[in-house]
Amino acid sequence: MTQRHLEESDRAYKVFLYIFYVCAFIMGSSMVYGVYVTTIEWMENGTYVMGEAIHNTVIPFENFARVSTWIFFSTIIGWYCVSRIGWKKTAGNKIIGWRMSLLQLMLLGFAIITLYEVLYNFTVLNAVITAGVVDGQVPDIDRLSIAYPDPDRPWNLVFATKVFLACFIISAHAFYLSTRPRKSLETET
Repeated sequence: MTQRHLEESDRAYKVFLYIFYVCAFIMGSSMVYGVYVTTIEWMENGTYVMGEAIHNTVIPFENFARVSTWIFFSTIIGWYCVSRIGWKKTAGNKIIGWRMSLLQLMLLGFAIITLYEVLYNFTVLNAVITAGVVDGQVPDIDRLSIAYPDPDRPWNLVFATKVFLACFIISAHAFYLSTRPRKSLETET
């Protein structure tokens, strides 16, 4: 049996589409919540920690999953659904030549940059935890932040690691898909 891509008439296509809609809802509602909480924090304190409100909120009940974990999960699953249902947009000869080369270089660049950010944030997170343990005080890992790139707007380290890891997985997968041979639209319909 030969493997073929999903068509709009396939039941699996609808499953991927509905799962994508759920993921989009999770990402959208998380963004609205994060912007709302961060705006309130900015108005009250004049500063905020990027991602801290999102990372320190748990849903649906205490000690289950943090909003940052839901975002991480939904972006990766949503991307996979898009890559399965959106194959016709890049199939055949729609993106060829220098445009495909530029796209591949851009995706490779994104993958390299986000891999660096994952390693950087994870290394800093480990260093801060270790420094706290050596001093005899185990830090609250969920509240650790780094004043980078802007001292007035630090990033929560766990949130940053999750976000950049999701970006790395997506950009590396997109680069992989861009290097695979293109399927012909004529043989698929």
